Amino acid sequence: MQHQASESRYEDMIYQRCGRSGIKLPAISLGLWHNFGSEDIYENGKAIIFEAFDKGITHFDLANNYGPVPGSAEENFGSILNKHLKAYRDEMIISSKAGYYMWQGPYGEWGSRKNMIASLNQSLQRMNVEYVDIFYSHRYDPETPLEETMTALDHAVRQGKALYAGISNYPADKTREAESILRELGTPCLIHQARYSMFDRWVEPELLDVADKRGIGVIAFSPLAQGLLTNRYIHGIPEGSRMSRGHFLKQEHLTNEKLQAIKNLNNIAKERGQSLAQMAIAWLLKDRRVTSVLIGASSVMQLNDNLNTLKNIEFNRGELDQIEAILHTIK
Repeated sequence: MQHQASESRYEDMIYQRCGRSGIKLPAISLGLWHNFGSEDIYENGKAIIFEAFDKGITHFDLANNYGPVPGSAEENFGSILNKHLKAYRDEMIISSKAGYYMWQGPYGEWGSRKNMIASLNQSLQRMNVEYVDIFYSHRYDPETPLEETMTALDHAVRQGKALYAGISNYPADKTREAESILRELGTPCLIHQARYSMFDRWVEPELLDVADKRGIGVIAFSPLAQGLLTNRYIHGIPEGSRMSRGHFLKQEHLTNEKLQAIKNLNNIAKERGQSLAQMAIAWLLKDRRVTSVLIGASSVMQLNDNLNTLKNIEFNRGELDQIEAILHTIK
């Protein structure tokens, strides 16, 4: 049965221009890296996607290997889209990526034309869509000529299997090269998806300026540093948390100095009338070079809590100085 979307879905969301393109993205986008695969509860994922769309999130970010199991997030999203949201396809930006390990053998990862095109075809089949809006090279491949990877993105756009090309996890120098190649091919680089948070600021010395000068939008993933930038770990490591499972976030990541910084940041967030997670997202959005922040969600409640960030995304000079002083205490 088709979902009846909220008539007021565009009233509260903020939309921002993506680089020098004609595309605007929601300030907060939904990533399906976790919580939407075959090992998760399908109905919960469906409820989150419905709520996200009803609240103005038009951008849904996937990759070939999202799950678990790899590929299943695309399968589930495609099922939800085709059964319940098909009437709204033209209101959505759907992205996928290729580059990390997906299948056995020498063609199942990295940036060869073979892998990129095969992966995109598989993603389209899993989601049962004719095209994705953005197709990314998920990571820079040091052993494949950059021209080959970028030509594959250009080919996907020219075939109509993707509307825009993007890159993810590329260092600043390779971002320059990739953008130049794509521009010469006639398929501009729309967007760079980069890991960015208060605790992971590698993009600041150079990449943000490169993207800005080249007209590339930036979408930040892992804005909460895998959950560290929440109040979840202030009083210990909860059972069942990501850190307790130790998959991506390990106990050694939570040093004493980082824990103290989290507590101090949480105090500033309280003074702002926000949760720490909300302040961490708002802190990214303060920079005009950041087009969108990519969040995950394990429940409708968590999604809405993060969306409430948009009620307060302004910082005064004193707040920014306090935050900066706290962040400088972390080695």
